[in-house]
Amino acid sequence: MRLEHVAGDDPRDILRALRGALHGAGPALGIGMTGSPPVEIDAGTAVVVTTSGSTGIPKSVVLSRSALTASAMATADRIGEGAWLLALPASYVAGLQVLVRAIVSGREPAVLSGTFSPHAFASAALMMASSDGGHRIPTYTSLVPAQLTRLLDAGEHDHSVATALRSFQTILVGGQALPAATLERARAAGARVVRTYGSTETSGGCVYDGRALRGVTVRIVAGEVQLSSPTLADGYLGDRATTDAVFLRDPDGTRWYRTGDAGLVEDGVLRVHGRIDNVIVSGGLNISLDRVERIVRAVPGLEDAVVVGIPDEKWGEASVVVASRGEVLRRSESVQLEEARTAVAEQIGPHARPVRLVLVDELALLPSGKPDRDSIRRLVSALH
Repeated sequence: MRLEHVAGDDPRDILRALRGALHGAGPALGIGMTGSPPVEIDAGTAVVVTTSGSTGIPKSVVLSRSALTASAMATADRIGEGAWLLALPASYVAGLQVLVRAIVSGREPAVLSGTFSPHAFASAALMMASSDGGHRIPTYTSLVPAQLTRLLDAGEHDHSVATALRSFQTILVGGQALPAATLERARAAGARVVRTYGSTETSGGCVYDGRALRGVTVRIVAGEVQLSSPTLADGYLGDRATTDAVFLRDPDGTRWYRTGDAGLVEDGVLRVHGRIDNVIVSGGLNISLDRVERIVRAVPGLEDAVVVGIPDEKWGEASVVVASRGEVLRRSESVQLEEARTAVAEQIGPHARPVRLVLVDELALLPSGKPDRDSIRRLVSALH
């Protein structure tokens, strides 16, 4: 089967090509790929998404028509059907899945073109109002935490943004952990937020507010979250070794995806603690940077901070908090660092305390809206 590159990130170009790929009438899409596409693509493939995530190592994830549509139908089963607003890059799996849901529902999606801004988001959202048989059609959208934070900040003094946030039946938020303080702000503002967990390898979010969608099974093996679902990718294009290492198959034929995340299931609710490999060894003790980051983000003014590890002459490795200067200057920098160190010491231990707070004008982000941890780590290492 032929694989066709989609030039650029124009969401309407991707939408047109995606319709053909999902219906089997057109070639499979190659999104984010460079160079010549491989000749052999499985006949059931709809999209190949090349993403480096936060590691900087490119992966070409093969997604079938059945996996993408199963994901869209499972989402509709959980939160309902309606009209969707695309506010994320369509080349990112959460944005791509917004388009798939729109195609499956038979409704044209609203598209937020150009650079994301609260004003543009509000304008697009408030133009979506429509009805069918006298009943209002529910509206939905998908965001990353950084976008939600910007909207909440703007909504404090812009009535149209606040109204737009309240207009959605559900706002899916994923891509990274949503700080508890941000979730509380959203709920107080009347936004109906659902936290999602998943990845490109699962066709996007497949666990909502800790509970698996229909058809999705979660298990914990040696502390690692593993998922089985009809939404799983076929594997990595041209990389059989990595595919076999990441996608396991039980003797009964059940396929499982190794997420690389640490977590546990309590009373049917999945709780993810962070990446298994996002660990430093400081003074001979293992420290989860994801856990430190969650604690630090509970400190006022550090809600969007990123915690990275750096070499340290005394401890071997140490953690550093990186935050936007605009947020931190609302309060004393030294006070915030001490509050972060105290909170981490109380919840993990004094050995896990960050050694420094680094202020930047703007946190480096990936196109998906996630923090570019590799760039942030290099910046801190250069300063150190």
